[in-house]
Amino acid sequence: MSFFQLATLFMCLVAVGGWVNLRTLKLPHGVAMMLAGAVGALVLGALHRLSPDLSGANTVIDAVEHIDFPQTVLGYLLGFLLFAGAMQVNVGDLRRRSLSVWTLATVGVAVSTVIVGAGVWLAADWLGVPLPLPWALVFGALISPTDPVAVLATLRGGELSRGLKVVLQGEALFNDGVGIVVFTALLAFAAGEAPSAGVTLLKVALQAGGGFAVGAGGGWIAIRAMRLVDDYVVEVSLSLALAMGVYAVSQALDLSGPIAAVGAGLVVGANRSAPTMSETTRAHLTTFWSLVDEILNAVLFFLLGLLLLVVAPLELRTASLAAAAIVLVLVARLAVVLPWGAYFHIRYAEAGASRILVWGGLHGALSVALALSLPTAPARPVILAVTYVVCAFSVAVQGITFAPLAARLSPSPAADRSDGAQSMPGTG
Repeated sequence: MSFFQLATLFMCLVAVGGWVNLRTLKLPHGVAMMLAGAVGALVLGALHRLSPDLSGANTVIDAVEHIDFPQTVLGYLLGFLLFAGAMQVNVGDLRRRSLSVWTLATVGVAVSTVIVGAGVWLAADWLGVPLPLPWALVFGALISPTDPVAVLATLRGGELSRGLKVVLQGEALFNDGVGIVVFTALLAFAAGEAPSAGVTLLKVALQAGGGFAVGAGGGWIAIRAMRLVDDYVVEVSLSLALAMGVYAVSQALDLSGPIAAVGAGLVVGANRSAPTMSETTRAHLTTFWSLVDEILNAVLFFLLGLLLLVVAPLELRTASLAAAAIVLVLVARLAVVLPWGAYFHIRYAEAGASRILVWGGLHGALSVALALSLPTAPARPVILAVTYVVCAFSVAVQGITFAPLAARLSPSPAADRSDGAQSMPGTG
């Protein structure tokens, strides 16, 4: 099956699945796509077992098994999705919440990595699952960053105050770049190399700061170029070139491509309301990136469900470890966000701030992509299976219940106004 044929099949299934969902189940779009992919994987697996010689099913299964999911997510889709997501963020609100966002995106990832890694190692030892501590920490690193795709897709269906919304948005946009660097360092440690803590911290700072500088600088140049013309086709093309260019340049310079895409998206999003951009261009720019975001989101969630084909069947001990990992990830998330949740509750009267921050920290395709990128090792099948179960739970259970939770705990309009009035830049 050629790439074009496979892409055509996926797009048709995504379109039909979206239509069926809107007509019947009315689930959140990302959840529906993941479930559609999972059902498709189960059907293909059943057909293969019932009729091993069925050429159609075997062709699709073979094509899915040969998809380079890490490269698809990290190399192709993530830059577009982060750029589109960053364009939706209110930069003024993000600046006012900068301390909380950066704390959760850096210290929060590190603390969660240790809690989850140590907890999973102890649980695996108790259950008799072979998982050395270094590899358990690798799992902690890949599962700790909240997935920007899943979080941003879920936030569209939730009623939140501007303060909590921008914290979840900003954290998800920035902590994946930090998490990837931490994951890479711990993977080297697990493989027998031992980078020092100082070197790792310096690498995180250089890759994150350098990537953001490349993205923001590229965004500044693109905005200046847009101001010299008044043609929405050219200006939308410039934004597309910007998203691709800063991601590619950052990767070539060994900087964080995801954070570069976020920096560029924030700059473009902040300048959409500028008087130098015509209303026609603004409308087309917003519509174009909204469509890119929605379509790529749907494809990515569908692929996430379809990856059930490549995950080994769960044994009882591995299933028990996955259940323990779900609890540990939520406990670690609570430990990380509790200080900020208490702060928002006391200062801004944010009802249920901690619960919203815990339940809104979803994990998804990014974690699975990192798990699939692991080298061949005895711990790899266990980590992949546990990662997939945690992410499936996060997207399906948290994704479905987050909007009702947010609606039940949503603050009054007065609380939102006081939030904007009392917050000061840099105070978090």
